[in-house]
Amino acid sequence: MDIFIQASQFILSLSLLIILHEMGHFIPAKLFKTRVEKFYLFFDPWFSLVKKKIGGTEYGIGWLPLGGYVKIAGMIDESMDKEQMKQEPQPWEFRSKPAWQRLIIMIGGVTVNVILAIIIYAGMMMYYGESYLPNNIMVYGVTADSTAQAIGIENGDKILSVDGIEIERFSQIPIEILLSDEGLIKLERNGEIKELRISVEDKRDLIKSQSTLVSPRVPYVVGGFTDSSVAKTAGLMEGDSIYGMNGMEMIYFDQYLDAIPKQAGQLVSLNIFRNGEQQSVDLTVPQSGRIGVYAMPFTHFYDLETKRYGFFEAIPAGISKSYKVLSDYIRQFKLILSPETEAYKEVGGFLMIADQFDTQWNWQRFWSFTAFLSIMLAFLNILPIPALDGGHVVFVLWEMISGRKPSEKVLEYAQMVGFIILLGLIVLANGNDILKLFG
Repeated sequence: MDIFIQASQFILSLSLLIILHEMGHFIPAKLFKTRVEKFYLFFDPWFSLVKKKIGGTEYGIGWLPLGGYVKIAGMIDESMDKEQMKQEPQPWEFRSKPAWQRLIIMIGGVTVNVILAIIIYAGMMMYYGESYLPNNIMVYGVTADSTAQAIGIENGDKILSVDGIEIERFSQIPIEILLSDEGLIKLERNGEIKELRISVEDKRDLIKSQSTLVSPRVPYVVGGFTDSSVAKTAGLMEGDSIYGMNGMEMIYFDQYLDAIPKQAGQLVSLNIFRNGEQQSVDLTVPQSGRIGVYAMPFTHFYDLETKRYGFFEAIPAGISKSYKVLSDYIRQFKLILSPETEAYKEVGGFLMIADQFDTQWNWQRFWSFTAFLSIMLAFLNILPIPALDGGHVVFVLWEMISGRKPSEKVLEYAQMVGFIILLGLIVLANGNDILKLFG
């Protein structure tokens, strides 16, 4: 059932993005009286699932969910309709239109993707608001996982800035470290300011481990128990604040994650505060090294900051959010293009994208990830690769600047090269998915 819900959200999101992107090409084509022969959701090699001709345009749904397309008369595109191109240009064909009209038609899909992301983010700002954990209130610092510790971050550190940019939101820390240019981390440790510099090799390890790096460090306050908890049986209660073990002071939850497994099979005494009084609870740690206690979440100790937006505030906030997402995605793309980071090995295809949706129907996560995908598709489509919108845009811009139109043979060969590049990227991304699935 979980897979079905994820797949449903993925297909709905993908369908919405494809249809709106193609509408971005379709509408200006119609406005400029250019004939649109086909409008398809998904590709339809050999046959289509559904099709109907309305007003000279065949609308349909293909069986291959790798995207969608509009087939515009007189344009060298994925259809590679060479027979049509051998005929004399007609007034309703794409190739007969002025360069500025062709440019608008070609950038229409990307434009719609960007506008869609802004609308979704603005709508989410108004409906849900924006909640985040401010980094400057982290009085206990961070809990560093093994990957973070390997690059020099320690439990209790307060991370102040990366590459000189102050960290405003705690959730920004991992992505800013990973995407940093200089790899310079400024932090506070035991009241002293220190600097760390991470290398390309460190980034490669971060990418490979897919580590969260840091989480908020919190005192050990009992938030709940597992069904087989020996701690509950021994008398520990929800709300107890554990501050030591066997007479040794230990305040933070992460300290016990390391210390308790080392006491497997042994009797330990936990020092606690309960209702303001000091008490102790004795228990024998199972061989598993787990006593079955959940710690209170960090929201018990820290208040999230929530921003509320009215209509007029939400629009610029949506634009700002879209710009930040696009900027971060471009930085990730640069990381992928750096072979020494081996980030290309973590590029995912459809399985990875589908896995980002919640296993329960979650509209907030659905719209947030759909907006991200819309930004991602806008960026990828505007890349100057033949067969993508950006490839067509390059040729039109060349014509507008030079006054010379590329020959149809050049466009045909460029289209074929573009298909080979895209096929290689699809194989890489989905091949990585398959390797991870069976690895």
